[in-house]
Amino acid sequence: MAEPSWQETIRLRLVERNAKESAYASIIEQYRRLAQQTKLLKERNASLLRAMGTARANPSSSTVFVPGSAEENPVRAAYIASLESQISSLRDELATVYKTQGQNAQRLLAMNETLREKEELSRVDSENLRKAREEIATLRRKVDQHNELMAEKDRTAQILHDEISALQLELSQIEERNQTLTKDNAKLLQRWLDAKQAEVNRMNEANDFYEDMQSRRQAALNSRPIPGNGADDMSDVQSISQSSASGKGEETKETGSTTKKDGTPSPRETGVKLTPNG
Repeated sequence: MAEPSWQETIRLRLVERNAKESAYASIIEQYRRLAQQTKLLKERNASLLRAMGTARANPSSSTVFVPGSAEENPVRAAYIASLESQISSLRDELATVYKTQGQNAQRLLAMNETLREKEELSRVDSENLRKAREEIATLRRKVDQHNELMAEKDRTAQILHDEISALQLELSQIEERNQTLTKDNAKLLQRWLDAKQAEVNRMNEANDFYEDMQSRRQAALNSRPIPGNGADDMSDVQSISQSSASGKGEETKETGSTTKKDGTPSPRETGVKLTPNG
């Protein structure tokens, strides 16, 4: 798993600090070695000076080393002590170098292990990045498809909106036409009812007139004396009937109705012709 961001930040800052602090490490080490060598030289020179002082105080002693001589030369002894001190210092320095080399080897192993872990993390991150890029490409394709689909739906919705507007306009026209036809039908129905009412009134008047004539004829027949000649009676009845019929015919001609042979009114033909426009 990848390290948290704050831990990575702290690690990077520590690395930067160590890099800044160790920028002059080599120069400091050189100065340290130079100082140590200077110290050794000073000690050796002091030993040599002490040996020279001893040799001058004792003129019988020789400053030249003679092999196999029993007596020890002070200069040689000082030089040997200086060399032994230098060898000891070099041994210490060599041990320090070996120790530092071992530490560096351990650090190198640790750094190699860290590098391997970092490479593994980098590989995992690279794989995740590749998958993320593929997923982003797939999502972009889906977004493009959704955009095309939405554009197609918008076009379809615009077409439907236009059709709805056209249908609403047509519906409003049809409603206006229906209102006009309703008003025309109401007018035609009123006119038809008025015509029928007038026809009923005329029929009632005709019936009243016919009943009046019948009652008059009956009254005339009842009021006249009965003669001995039956033929005269029949001629009088026929003349009264003809006069009644002629009066009734004129009335029915004016009202547009006719009567049957038995004197009852027949359904007349109405003279009003209804049209769709009234």
